[in-house]
Amino acid sequence: MSEMFVPIEWLADGKVRFLDQTRLPQEEVWVETADYERIADAIRRLEVRGAPLIGIAAAYGLALAARASRAKEDDGLRADARAAADILRSTRPTAVNLAWALDRMLALIENTCSDEARLLLLREARAIHEEDIAGNQRMGQYGAELIPADSNVMTHCNAGALATGGYGTALGVVRAAWEAGNLVHVTATETRPLLQGARLTAWELREGAIPFTLIPDSAAGLTMRRGRIGAVVVGADRIAANGDVANKIGTYQLAVLAHENEIPFYVAAPISTIDLATPTGDEIPIEERSPDEVSSVRGTDIAPQGTDVSNPAFDVTPNKYVTAIITENGVARAPYGESLRSVCEAGVPARG
Repeated sequence: MSEMFVPIEWLADGKVRFLDQTRLPQEEVWVETADYERIADAIRRLEVRGAPLIGIAAAYGLALAARASRAKEDDGLRADARAAADILRSTRPTAVNLAWALDRMLALIENTCSDEARLLLLREARAIHEEDIAGNQRMGQYGAELIPADSNVMTHCNAGALATGGYGTALGVVRAAWEAGNLVHVTATETRPLLQGARLTAWELREGAIPFTLIPDSAAGLTMRRGRIGAVVVGADRIAANGDVANKIGTYQLAVLAHENEIPFYVAAPISTIDLATPTGDEIPIEERSPDEVSSVRGTDIAPQGTDVSNPAFDVTPNKYVTAIITENGVARAPYGESLRSVCEAGVPARG
């Protein structure tokens, strides 16, 4: 996979094209649509997933909605845009990038005419996409400097090109460390219940010719204790003002295990994932998904009918287990209340 693999794009004919990630790794299926509700459904069904990518997808979805609006009055178009934003916003509650992108888009059209609003929304959606790729590349460089020479890095879920505009957060760090010669191997957890590590991260690493081993989630502790891991690098869906991190379910265990085994635990995420309005992780909403994602695998039951299932999509890692948070504006360290605000307010990237 090239560094610029892009899982979503705006086409010249006014449609959005995205990779259906539920079909990987068996099939590479691309979907084209001019319907913002199809984008909302794709986010809801995890055809498009990953905090930065769903923000980008939502931005493109809002641009589609504006183009499709038949309202002739300026207020009418704004009302249609807000209604579409509400539908897009409702798809995934945990990842803050979704609301961040929609709010950024809506703020542009408060005092504009309809035709100008349509142009502004598309321009802004493209800007959000381009900024994400450029920011992830900077983030990768900052993160690569933290990876010791000859390292085996463990990662969880998928925070690569597939989860972003095209480069990756945690896997962007991995990619940059590999190119710098610091990385020799990656250990990827399978990541239950949706197996995004097995299906998506393994696919990305294979395409990038980066050596890796896939392990069951439950083997992470043993692997760390054997001294085979130099660092753990994960992404995030929301980071509270105090540095608590919401990420794919299973991240909390990895952070505790890394702490026990004296292994640095790094979180790589853009500043759009940092939610300074949420004081701690206790206030982050945790999405509860369908029991079928646990009791069955691709339509085949693996648990007895009627089994009671709890399926939280995310957990929250307390800031005390986080060694550093890598952003496109630098590296934040404890105390996070100060350092996160600093990287969010930084006008230009500054090394941390």
